[in-house]
Amino acid sequence: MEETSLRKRREDQQSIKSNEPKTTSLQKEVGLLSGICIIVGTIIGSGIFVSPKSVLSNTEAVGPCLIVWAACGILATLGALCYAELGTMITKSGGEYPYLMEAFGPIPAYLFSWTSLFITKPSSFAIICLSFSEYASAPFYSGCKPPTAVVKCLAAAAILLITTVNALSVRLGSYVQNVFTAAKLVIVAIIIISGLVLLAQGNTKNFENSFEGTKTSVGAISLALYNGLWAYDGWNQLNYITEELRNPFRNLPLAIIIGIPLVTGCYVLMNVSYFTAMTATELLQSQAVAVTFGDRVLYPASWVVPLFVAFSTIGAANGTCFTAGRLVYVAGREGHMLQVLSYISVKRLTPAPAIIFYGFITIIYIIPGDINSLVNYFSFASWLFYGLTILGLIVMRFTRKELERPIKVPIFIPILVTLISVFLVLAPIISEPALEYLYCALFILSGMIFYFVFVHYKFGWAQKISKPVTMHLQMLMEVVPPEEESE
Repeated sequence: MEETSLRKRREDQQSIKSNEPKTTSLQKEVGLLSGICIIVGTIIGSGIFVSPKSVLSNTEAVGPCLIVWAACGILATLGALCYAELGTMITKSGGEYPYLMEAFGPIPAYLFSWTSLFITKPSSFAIICLSFSEYASAPFYSGCKPPTAVVKCLAAAAILLITTVNALSVRLGSYVQNVFTAAKLVIVAIIIISGLVLLAQGNTKNFENSFEGTKTSVGAISLALYNGLWAYDGWNQLNYITEELRNPFRNLPLAIIIGIPLVTGCYVLMNVSYFTAMTATELLQSQAVAVTFGDRVLYPASWVVPLFVAFSTIGAANGTCFTAGRLVYVAGREGHMLQVLSYISVKRLTPAPAIIFYGFITIIYIIPGDINSLVNYFSFASWLFYGLTILGLIVMRFTRKELERPIKVPIFIPILVTLISVFLVLAPIISEPALEYLYCALFILSGMIFYFVFVHYKFGWAQKISKPVTMHLQMLMEVVPPEEESE
């Protein structure tokens, strides 16, 4: 009798499951076009409108400046190809997290999620939103700097809006990304076309003797690369959502091969355009390079530049939020963060708790609002883990030979990228040592304390606190643990 009732109960459960349209798990909603838009939309943010001045100040000549922009694009493409092998070999969301877990075990993976959660992702999101608020408020404060309180409040509003959109729907987040990517490509096209027209008219004076006065020190080159690579950051974003990609073996490498060279070409041509309208000295004196270009070339329609730059930065912030929420989700699923962070919204099928938590941490970051410190923190920590992840790819070539590799890059590529990462981490410390790097290193290592107390040993008192918190948050947010997909 008991066996019959048990069999009937199982049949009823299977019947209920078969009538459900979707399981409570991340859905494969992201196609090739959306994948390209996530890469392009995340990379082309505030960087190309801020970094040209910093790159030029470290190279001091037009020729090396353009070479640095092209070199950064090549490095980003090589790094992304390494990530394509990792992403198709280990098809789990969370970017570097599952790769470090497979290559080196839980401690480096935990330190990565710790660093990403509290340093790199929130600082990147905060910088982009602060840049957006500065550009968006600039037209209302013509001739003077917008008040700090206005900039911070506008940045906080942008964070809340983007977090809400991504917590509500995967499709809505992708749609917003596609729309803002289209908007930012408009301003990129306007600047490039305007520059090419000026070039065709014979405005080539600023390209004469373009290597004269070049800085050749290791420190200057490394800092120029740092600023250029900040503008390219986001080349690895698609690896964070491999579980949501349709046909990832095809779409992941295709999106990389199309997206990053497209961005590289745009960046080089945009810098060429800037130099057709400004000398190197004038560019260095400009408060906002794109706005100065617009005032000189597009007047009286120069107002379109700050408007579309604001669109560009909000699109980059949306792409960053869309992917970083998945990192927190995976860390929670692996038991390295509070369990509720790995839960899925019953109604929306999105990792809502992870995205909301991420937005909360980012708002804390904008309170001090020191963009320079945030950039230093971000660059140091990011390239430390980029290098470690690609080193993991080399290690797994020997330790995990049994893993299927639909994409396999030549071994010299990950070796080269790893060596460049070591250079990028060490060179700024040696050339211009700053306390930010020490604080960042200490904060990363402090994650070890939390790992052993809350993850490795799992003390009973910590579990007594976390379980009721998880239960109440689960009921409040209407979220449940993700279901395993049936084989």
